[in-house]
Amino acid sequence: MLNAPSRSESETPTVDQTIGEHASLLSSQIQAMSDALFPPTSKKTLRRFTSGEAGRLIGISDSTLRKMSLAGEGPTPETASNGRRLYTLGQINEVRQRLAETMRGKDATAFVPRRSDRDHLQVIAVANFKGGSGKTTTAAHLAQYLGLHGYRTLAVDLDPQASMSALFGVLPEADVAKNETLYAAIRYDADRRPLSDVILPTYFEGVDLVPGNLELMEFEHTTPLALTAEDRTEGRLFFSRVARAFDEVADRYDVVVMDCPPQLGFLTLTGLCAATGMLITVHPQMLDVASMSQFLLMTEALLTELKKSGAVLKYDFMRYLLTRFEPQDGPQTKVAALLRNLFGDHVLTNPMLKSTAISDAGLSKQTLYEIGRESMTRSTYDRAIEALDAVNGEVEGLIRTAWGRAKC
Repeated sequence: MLNAPSRSESETPTVDQTIGEHASLLSSQIQAMSDALFPPTSKKTLRRFTSGEAGRLIGISDSTLRKMSLAGEGPTPETASNGRRLYTLGQINEVRQRLAETMRGKDATAFVPRRSDRDHLQVIAVANFKGGSGKTTTAAHLAQYLGLHGYRTLAVDLDPQASMSALFGVLPEADVAKNETLYAAIRYDADRRPLSDVILPTYFEGVDLVPGNLELMEFEHTTPLALTAEDRTEGRLFFSRVARAFDEVADRYDVVVMDCPPQLGFLTLTGLCAATGMLITVHPQMLDVASMSQFLLMTEALLTELKKSGAVLKYDFMRYLLTRFEPQDGPQTKVAALLRNLFGDHVLTNPMLKSTAISDAGLSKQTLYEIGRESMTRSTYDRAIEALDAVNGEVEGLIRTAWGRAKC
């Protein structure tokens, strides 16, 4: 661990010096902890899935999957010492593809749910004005859920704090160089790059990542300059830059999931203008709800002004997601009832329950979808997974409805 720079006892540090020292100390400690968990030569890998888990993900029974394997009609799974058959996500997708090919004119999207040419790219913005509402956890788990269920998914870290990047095993300080974030594709100068240049594959097959780091803040600084420049064309259309970047790679994906910053700056606004759907995470406590009220008022005012400048908002859905919800907490249930009474169907039916399982997984920079039941108390794990799947399944239903398909 680095030591703070030496200083004579009589010399009192200024606040910027103190902040700089603390930043250096904390950064080095985080790097050391990360190196211990994930050595520089290692990369995150996704666990294998039991045949039961694989069958549930595909939508077939364990026995059907076994028969396919024995008949040579699918990939050969690994056999563990206890006799369990274990499948990689790649092998699960192979089975999906094989089953889709046997549909013979029927709806193959039951197994391979990719959008057709007539279905528009779904871009989901996960947003809130207040930090700690579960925004990043929601975005990361939604992207991984979609990947597990066969959707070609692009996870986009729009937050300079880059917590979602870290969950995907990409360290914002060590692994993301200059001009390798979304900023590279939306900047105003000659250093702009195609979005495809900064997309990274992840250990979740079918899920790619546009990482983030502090470089994203440059967009907050350069946009006002573009708006006041002599030729203000580019600046006036700042709100379309993310949408145009996504258009460049739209043919590669079914769904884009954006983790927006916890503020209403230029980054968030251009992300919201690119979205076809929005999830607003809210912790059901009055202080959080009051903060969300301000978020909604400011968002409405700013989006109205952008529409006057030519922004086109084409949303298929907007939903509120109750996060870290404790059903036995009386005040929380009252707040949840208030929101449902006010907003009706705009509140997702399923809340994300508060769970130590998600917190414990996060300590090692993991999500609940990448760890197995053996990692913790099974009842705790099952309860958290059930809540996650219910929330993400509801969002998947909204996506399928937007494409004119039946819900799963």
